[in-house]
Amino acid sequence: MKLRNLVGDRFKERPADCVIDSHAFTIRGGYIKYVANGIYSLYPPMKRITRKIEEIIREEMDAIGGQEVLFPVALPGSLWEESGRFESVGEELLRFKDRNGSQMVLGMTHEEASVQLVREYGQTYTKYPFMIYQIQTKFRDEARPRAGLIRVREFTMKDAYSFHTSQEDLDRCYDTFYHTYNRIFQRAGVPEVIAVQSDSGMMGGSVSHEYMLLADAGEDSIVICPECGYRSNMEAAPNKVVNEGGLEMGELEKVYTPHCKTIEEVVDFLGVPVEYSCKAVMYQKNSNDEYVIVFLRGDYEVNETKLTNYLGEKVHPAEITAESGIAAGFTGPYQLKADCQVIYDSSLEGIQYLTCGANEENYHYKGLNIPRDLGEIEYVDVSKIKTGGICPCCGKKTIQVKRGIEVGNIFQLGTKYTKSMNMTYTDADGSVKYPVMGCYGIGVGRLAASVCEARHDDNGPIWPVSIAPWQVHLCCMRVDQEACKTAADNLYEDLQKAGVEVIYDDRDIRAGAMFADADLLGVPVRVVVGPKNLKNGQLELVTRDKGISKLIDLGNAVAEIQGVIRELFEEINAQVEPRK
Repeated sequence: MKLRNLVGDRFKERPADCVIDSHAFTIRGGYIKYVANGIYSLYPPMKRITRKIEEIIREEMDAIGGQEVLFPVALPGSLWEESGRFESVGEELLRFKDRNGSQMVLGMTHEEASVQLVREYGQTYTKYPFMIYQIQTKFRDEARPRAGLIRVREFTMKDAYSFHTSQEDLDRCYDTFYHTYNRIFQRAGVPEVIAVQSDSGMMGGSVSHEYMLLADAGEDSIVICPECGYRSNMEAAPNKVVNEGGLEMGELEKVYTPHCKTIEEVVDFLGVPVEYSCKAVMYQKNSNDEYVIVFLRGDYEVNETKLTNYLGEKVHPAEITAESGIAAGFTGPYQLKADCQVIYDSSLEGIQYLTCGANEENYHYKGLNIPRDLGEIEYVDVSKIKTGGICPCCGKKTIQVKRGIEVGNIFQLGTKYTKSMNMTYTDADGSVKYPVMGCYGIGVGRLAASVCEARHDDNGPIWPVSIAPWQVHLCCMRVDQEACKTAADNLYEDLQKAGVEVIYDDRDIRAGAMFADADLLGVPVRVVVGPKNLKNGQLELVTRDKGISKLIDLGNAVAEIQGVIRELFEEINAQVEPRK
């Protein structure tokens, strides 16, 4: 490929709306083109990258017995009604009617389609186990798309679905996927991706993991214990709080606290540590707008996923009205008369002396003792764990909270979909049973953008050789000099004949502009043909990460370049775990 013919422009200025580097570089480097909010077209470089990622995924899926299929993007709403998700999933599911008035959806995930495909096939135990997968376009109507390909509405995803006659067999398959996913990310050049426990969310099931690339640009909070290796998504991490010692029990005292509505204002005014305060966070249930008030220790935050799971339905921030009986900013558990559901977070358990709202404007209580003043209550874990917290695994106060980008996920679905969609099989003893399922996803475009986020410098991406758009970027520094142009042209032809993927820049432009474009394209090996070195029969070879920089003989250039490419692949393969 000659760079002069490459569709897409590269430019120096960072777009104002790009908040993370991968978004800026993929726009500046001519990888993606904005079409609509959360929707992008891919230019040739990004398409070449995603194609290589897909090839890695296919190789790994096929190696563990996967069979590739293809589901429709547009699906009848009746399939989602069978599973119960047509109504239960929120506005992320794009619903529409076709010209005949039939309800349709755009697939954001394909559990229903997978069951529909194989429920006649899988009517006898002799067909099991089996696993199918696809690489297909999905549409999820995200409320807040951001960061280029990191969070979009339309995206390409690999999703796989396995079917089993026993939980034990699903466990074995799940473990195989666990390690296969490690291999995929390692081969893609990001071996630092880690698996963390996660909440199953709308997918359902009891066991799930997310694969996270630790990055400051990530939207997910990852909980890690460096002592024992515990790892979890914030949404799923238990928050164990042990309240020991502290302020002694005192009398309950009502105190005038003018204009003190936030927990920070209250504790500062009363001179009480925030660890001995009780704050109220208000929600309303989506189903009927019933108020839900969560009381928790003042230095903790509500984990809305835990809260939703506890309630069994979704909630939204409360809109406090005069009729609610809630004194916003001064709400407390003592003598609360509002008509609402009250939840006490476990972070309050064991504290003898608390400050809290008095349910009257400009007043708070000091000295609240929950057992004495409220009686026996149930504590529920609905708060977020934080840095320095107690590890749920080893019990040490070593928890760290980091940011991460989710690049893959695996779920044990059980019989959630087969049972609701009446997929059954006849077992060896003649009994009729529901198969158990697993599902396994990887976002292809998101993985490409995440690699860019993890592998870049100030000038552009540093693509791993396994997924780079080209392996070699050939630069001819003086196209106006016949010897230089001829040497570069010949090398370009020789590299192509040798099967090397090469992008050739033979434009008559400044060296600075040529190298700036090369940095933005991020090709792992750069070969520079210039008059000065050519006089000595040599070329300059430098890797994009600056790990290798040397002069090579023109007569042996192809072999030298191929050797460096092999070396880069060996570095990646050395970090790939063996297949199970």
